[in-house]
Amino acid sequence: MMAALVERIAAEIDEVGPLPFEQFMDIALYDPAGGFFATGSLRSARDGDFLTSAEVSPLFGETIARYVTAVWDRAGRPDEFIVCDVGAGSGSLLEPLLAALPFEARAFAVEVSPAARDAFAAGLPQCQVLCGLDELPDALTGVIVANELLDNLPMAVAVRESGSWVERWVGVDAGRLVLVASPARPAVVGWLERWAGPVPDGGVVEVQLAASSWVRSAVERIERGGLLVFDYGNTAAELSHRRSEGTLRTYRGHHLGPHPLDEPGTTDITADVNFSAMLDAARDRGAEAHLMRQDDFLRAWGLDDARSTLRARELELARTDRILDRMQARTRFTEADTLMHPRGLGDFRVLIVEK
Repeated sequence: MMAALVERIAAEIDEVGPLPFEQFMDIALYDPAGGFFATGSLRSARDGDFLTSAEVSPLFGETIARYVTAVWDRAGRPDEFIVCDVGAGSGSLLEPLLAALPFEARAFAVEVSPAARDAFAAGLPQCQVLCGLDELPDALTGVIVANELLDNLPMAVAVRESGSWVERWVGVDAGRLVLVASPARPAVVGWLERWAGPVPDGGVVEVQLAASSWVRSAVERIERGGLLVFDYGNTAAELSHRRSEGTLRTYRGHHLGPHPLDEPGTTDITADVNFSAMLDAARDRGAEAHLMRQDDFLRAWGLDDARSTLRARELELARTDRILDRMQARTRFTEADTLMHPRGLGDFRVLIVEK
C-alpha cells in the first residue's frame, strides 16, 4: 500500500509539479485508498500507533462531562443539547462522557476512519456519525470537543531565509520524494507574519491555516455553548525555542517514526499546535477564548477530587480480601495521575471557547 501511494504521489508530481506540503500531508493521512487514518485498523489504541488521554482512562471523558453539564446549566437546561466529538476514534472519550451526564444529550461524532466508524456503530449506536463538521446542525446549542485533532490537520511548512519566507513543497528526485524550495504564497506569509513570532534564519514553522479555519468553522456552528480543544502545543511565544528545526514529526507503533516523506500512509504526521493562532481564530468569530494546561483544566473540573476518592477507596479495600476491586481502584488512581502528569499529558493545552 505504501509503495502504491508513493507511486501515485510521484505520478501527480510528474503531471502538475511539486505539491504544497499540506496537499502531500492530506494525501498521506486521509487518502481513501492509502491514507494513514483512512485505511487499516484503529490508530488510537493500545495495539495501534498512539494513545490519547481518552484511551488512557474513562476519567478523561467523565471529567469533561462536568464541564459540559455546567455549560448545559448556564444555557438554561434546554431540551435539545448537542455534544459532538470531532476526531472521535473508537468512542473512548464520548462513551464515558455521555454516561456521566445528568441529562440526555443529542450525540454526534465526526470521524473519517472507517475502522473508527465501525467501532461507533457497534459500541455507541445512539450516536450519529458524521464525515465532517459541516454536517452538524446550524446554530447549535451544545459543546464540541476535539481531542488531538488540530495537530493532524494538513499544514504548510515554511523556512526563514535572509529575512524572508520560503516554503518547502514536495517534489521527486531519482524516484524518491524530496522537499523542494518554493516561493511562499500570500496566505502563508500572512499567517506567518501574524503568528510565527521571531524566527531566526534557517528556522522552520508549521503554518496551520487549516487548523485556524477549523476553529473558525466550529465556533460559527455554535449559537450557545462551548468548544474544547485538547492538544500538544503552546502559544507562539512559548514555541519560539522550537523554531530552529520545527516540530514536524511522525509516529508509528507508539514511537517516533521516519521522516514524513519516507513512508507516507504508514505513519501519523503531526506538529505542535500554535494556540496563539487558534485563540485569535475563535475571537475573530466573536467568542470568548482562553488557554489552560490540561492538568489545570482537569483539576478545575474535579479530577483531583475523584483521585482522592479513588485513593481512599483503595486504602479501604486494602483491609478486605477484595483484591480485584482494590486493583481496579489502584488502576483508576494511577490513570488520574497519568492524565495530570506535569511533564506528560498534563502539559497539553486546552483551548476553551464559549459563546
